[in-house]
Amino acid sequence: MPSFISGANITGLCEELCNNSVIDPKLYDKYHVKRGLRNSDSTGVVAGITNICNVHGYVLNEGEVEPIPGQLIYRGYNINDLVENVEKENRFGFEETVFLLLFGRLPSHKELRNFNTYISLKRDLPNGFVEDMILKAPSHNIMNKLARSVLALYSYDDECENKGLENEMRTAISLIAKMPVIMANAYQVKRRVFDNQSMIMHPINYEENTAQCILSLLRTDRQYTMEEAQMLDCLLMLQAEHGGGNNSSFTCRVLTSSGTDPYSAYSSAICSLKGPRHGGANLQVIHMLDDFKANIKNWEDEGEVADYMRRTILKETNDGSGLIYGMGHAVYTISDPRAVILKKKAFELAKGKEIEAEFRLLETVERLTPEVFKSVKGSSKAMCANVDMYSGLVYRMLDIPENLFTPLFAVARMAGWAAHRMEEVLTGNRIIRPAYKAIAKEREYVPIDRR
Repeated sequence: MPSFISGANITGLCEELCNNSVIDPKLYDKYHVKRGLRNSDSTGVVAGITNICNVHGYVLNEGEVEPIPGQLIYRGYNINDLVENVEKENRFGFEETVFLLLFGRLPSHKELRNFNTYISLKRDLPNGFVEDMILKAPSHNIMNKLARSVLALYSYDDECENKGLENEMRTAISLIAKMPVIMANAYQVKRRVFDNQSMIMHPINYEENTAQCILSLLRTDRQYTMEEAQMLDCLLMLQAEHGGGNNSSFTCRVLTSSGTDPYSAYSSAICSLKGPRHGGANLQVIHMLDDFKANIKNWEDEGEVADYMRRTILKETNDGSGLIYGMGHAVYTISDPRAVILKKKAFELAKGKEIEAEFRLLETVERLTPEVFKSVKGSSKAMCANVDMYSGLVYRMLDIPENLFTPLFAVARMAGWAAHRMEEVLTGNRIIRPAYKAIAKEREYVPIDRR
C-alpha cells in the first residue's frame, strides 16, 4: 500500500504549503504588525507588569533609544551586589536567590538554612519514576527529557489540580529541587543508550546544595573543588531570572493565564528554552569557537580573526547562519551584566591553563564584532557580548558535557519561571491572547468531484 507521506507526494504538498503560507515581509509594515512583539526601534512591546525583575539596557531620550551599561535587578537588588556579597562572605548564593525570587525578600540565616534543608529533602524522585519515565524512554536531547519528566510528575502528585497558592509554592520548590536529579539521570541514560558508555547513577547526598549536587551527580568519582562549586553556583544565580519578556518566561505566563496546571506551564517553558534562539545559544557559541579554532591559524592575529569573522557574517563559514553567536541582545546595548561577571570569572578559572588561549580568542571576537558587523552590514547599532559568550566556556572548564549546557540553564531558570507563574496567578486574571491580522481572501467552495 503506497504511503501518503512519501517521496514526491509529500514534496509536492510541502511546496504547495509554502505557496499558501509564506507571508510577504512587506505586509508587516503595511499593517503595522510588530514582529516578535518588537517595536521598530528594537524595543519590546510592553505586554505586562512585573515586580520580579528589571532588565535594563537603554533609556528613551526624547523618543530615541540611548544605550547604557546593562543592569539586571532581582526584586530590587542589583545582580552585581548579590554576587559580590556572596563572594565576600565565601558562601553559596543560588538558594538565597531562589528564596528572593519566590518570596520577594532576602532570607535570614535561619530561614535560608531551613530553606536549603527543605530543597535537599525534596530532591528525591517518586518511586519507580526513574525506571518508568527515564530508563524506558531515553532521549537524545536532555531538554526533551526534562520537559517530559516535569509533565509526567503531574501523574505522581495527588494535588496536581490544586491551584491554591501554598500548593503552587510547594510544587515549584519541589521542581526546583528535582530538576538537577532528573537532568543527571537523563544524561546517564543517554550515555548508555546512545553513546555506548557506562551509566553511573549516584545516590543523592542531602548535605549538598544545588551546585554541589550537580557536580556530585555528574562526576564518576563525585569529587569537586570549592572553587568549581562556587563557579557553578554563580552561573546558576546569573541564569535564574531575566524578566517576564524572555521567551520561556513569557511562555510560562501565557500557559498560566489559561488556567492550566503548573506542570504543563513549566514543561512548556523548558521546551521554549531549548531553542537555539533562546537557551540553546550557549552551545552554539562553543560550536562557533571550535570552528574558529580549526580555521584560524594565528588566534592572536586580529586581522586574520576579523577576516574569518567577515566570512562568517557573509554565511561562508561555521553553520552558514551569518551569526556571531554570543553577541547582541534584545535589551542590553553597551553591556550585559551577566557576561561582565562571567568573563571575569572565566578568566580567573582559565588563567595559566591551556584553555586560556580559547578565552583570549573569544575575547578578541567580542572586541572585534561591532566593527566587523559595521564593515559588512553598515550597521552601527550598539552590540555587546551576552551571557552565552562565556557561559559555555565556563561549563567546558568545569568538565560539564555539552549536552548539559542548556539543561543547566533550565535548572537555574526554573526559579524565575516559578516566580512569574505565581505573579500571573495572583495578578493576571486574564488569558493572554494577542491578535493576528488575517490576510487570506474568501474563496468559493469547490465540490470534491470537480477538484
